[in-house]
Amino acid sequence: MSLVPRFFGRRSSVFDPFSLDLWDPFESGNSPFLGDIGNLARNDATAIANTQIDWKETSDAHIFKADLPGLKKEEVKIEVEDDRVLQISGERKKEEEKKNDKWHRIERSHGKFLRRFRLPENAKVEEVKAAMENGVLTVTVPKQPQPKAEVRAIEISG
Repeated sequence: MSLVPRFFGRRSSVFDPFSLDLWDPFESGNSPFLGDIGNLARNDATAIANTQIDWKETSDAHIFKADLPGLKKEEVKIEVEDDRVLQISGERKKEEEKKNDKWHRIERSHGKFLRRFRLPENAKVEEVKAAMENGVLTVTVPKQPQPKAEVRAIEISG
């Protein structure tokens, strides 16, 4: 719930940093030409924008964590392209609407999502592993060990 007043029936995202409601000129009702097509585009964009992924590097791996509540592992696709690009994609299906249902608010996003990350040179792309537990996807990309720097003593002449 926002403490910021609504202007013209909409919560203003300019004044409310917690609001995800953004004005969309293609939203149904604002464009007599596009109608519901604008809603489809907005919902897909929201799903993509709301797929938040953390990337951390440890001494032996790059670890990606994505919050994907309500998705099964079969609905998520993980790929590594030739040029070391990790791609995480999937689709959150829209809940089936029944004729007698009365919706008061729809905030959960649905639609396709896609995130891409260029992996560094030291990534072992052939050994990528993924696991999904409690709606959190964890992708682990092992790193190649860095060669130990050889230290040798230099004699000072003189």
